[in-house]
Amino acid sequence: MSSTRSQELSTVEKARAKAPDAQKVAVVTGSARGIGEGIAKRLGRDGLHVVVADLPSMQEGIDATVAAITEAGGTATGTTVDVSDEDSVAALVQTAVSAGGHLDVFVANAGIAQVKELLDYDAADFQKILDVNITGVFNSYRQAAKQMVAQGHGGKIIGAASIVAFRPFAFLGPYSLTKWAVRGLTQAAAMEWAEHGITVNAYGPGIVGTAMWDLIDEKLAAKNGQQRGEALAENAKSIHLGRVSEPDDIARLVSYLSGEDSDYVTGQTILVDGGIQFS
Repeated sequence: MSSTRSQELSTVEKARAKAPDAQKVAVVTGSARGIGEGIAKRLGRDGLHVVVADLPSMQEGIDATVAAITEAGGTATGTTVDVSDEDSVAALVQTAVSAGGHLDVFVANAGIAQVKELLDYDAADFQKILDVNITGVFNSYRQAAKQMVAQGHGGKIIGAASIVAFRPFAFLGPYSLTKWAVRGLTQAAAMEWAEHGITVNAYGPGIVGTAMWDLIDEKLAAKNGQQRGEALAENAKSIHLGRVSEPDDIARLVSYLSGEDSDYVTGQTILVDGGIQFS
């Protein structure tokens, strides 16, 4: 190694050199079902202690996800959070630290979808989606970063974007707006926190077989005079790999972004959509 290269060891490499040998700890918000559940289970299989977090109304799902992780041989803690409330997110981070002594990975997965024409939107619905999908990610990124900076050995912060962060869908205008915001916040955070050995990336799912896409299908079908399932099938025709995504497709990408193989990847929103869009 040249003297120049020696002097220019990346911040991430330096931070990793100081990282504890103990089991890594990951938080996954919105993990009582759907994509978040898939991510939590995958990180549990990867050997991380997973803090499964969701709204109090999702307690049954939280318990089920924790049980699935532990039954598969992993370790997990269940807790509740409202990501739109920064104090609640701060308490979530402390729950993770109490569970494992530190925080290594934070997956800001929690989000909601609303399917409406722009002219039919009301102010309350608009504010709600901003509170969860933008403020919730902002709170999650900041609180995770504060803990990681204090620890001094870097970490991985990962957010939930979407294919609509690159090209919006009709009837998903405000949802698309929020995912563009996640993409931009991810880039800004990656720039600011690189010096602390923290990488910040996001994943961009496409059409996924989850409750969220069931809602989108229902609303689009009603708008277009279709039967349930027809709107989803019509949109799925754009998938070059020929099938609707499953939560594990996204979880595999998050597994990569959570591990050391992605140490030189930051500020990216990576599409995992079967080839609907390209960037």
